[in-house]
Formats: sequence, C-alpha cells, structure tokens
Amino acid sequence: MLSAPDSEHYPMLYLDDLQVGAKYLSKTHQLDVDQIISFASQFDPQPFHLDDEAARSTLFGGLAASGWHTAAITMQLIVTGPARYAGGMIGVGVELSWPTPTRPGDILQAESEVEAVTPSRSKPDRGIATIRTITRNQHGDVLQDMRSKLMVPRR
Repeated sequence: MLSAPDSEHYPMLYLDDLQVGAKYLSKTHQLDVDQIISFASQFDPQPFHLDDEAARSTLFGGLAASGWHTAAITMQLIVTGPARYAGGMIGVGVELSWPTPTRPGDILQAESEVEAVTPSRSKPDRGIATIRTITRNQHGDVLQDMRSKLMVPRR
C-alpha cells in the first residue's frame, strides 16, 4: 500500500499502471467545529450542521458535518494522495454512503482500492477504473464509503 506523506513526488498513474487490489492511503485531515459550521453555512445550512445545541435534539445527537463536507474532504485527500491520475480525477459515476456521522475533532483518512480496470473498446486512449474509497476517523469508524468509476487515460 502506498501512503501519502510526500504525495507531490508520486508519479502520475495511467490506466495501464493500475492493478486490481492495489491500495492507496491518504494523508489525514483534522476537522473542527469552525470548518463544519463554515461549510454548512454555505452549502448545507441545516440545524444539525450549524449548532451543537440544536443538533442534540436530532437523530445525530450533536453537531455533525454534512456528508457533502466529508465528501469534499475525501476528494482533497484523494487528489493530493499517492493515487495521482494522469489527466486528473475524472468521475463518470459514483455510489456514496455515510454510515457514521463525521464529528468535530475527527481525523479523516481515505484508503482507496482498485476494484476493476476496463480498457475502452471504442476509445483506445482511455478506460474506466472502479475505485472504492473508505474514509475513516481516528477510531477506525467508517464515515464514508464511495465507489467511483473514473475515466483514466492510457499511455
């Protein structure tokens, strides 16, 4: 498994470089109350993302980050991590779930695994890689489970 302490030094990956079962571990990101409220104020202004007191009476039982915030942090962790796709991370489809709320103080880390590599039959310069990325906190709780289909160029 490749990890990302010095991710800018990892080579760009082409479809031909990807192997089913390969795993990539990102650096970490610590989330705090200010980040949660700032993101929610702009993009998901619901009480359980904006105010701990109001959030206590919801099913979250306290302040929780928006799932979209968790997704945005995960994206940042992926694109600055060891799996640096040539041409950028171009998604053509995604399945996404948030089984556990992301909380203030959580330290997020994403682990990606290549599940499938499919060269295009009609466009020989590219193909589709299916990547499953699990974002966990410092306790190992799964905060986000994402399966992405990415268009990746060939060499």
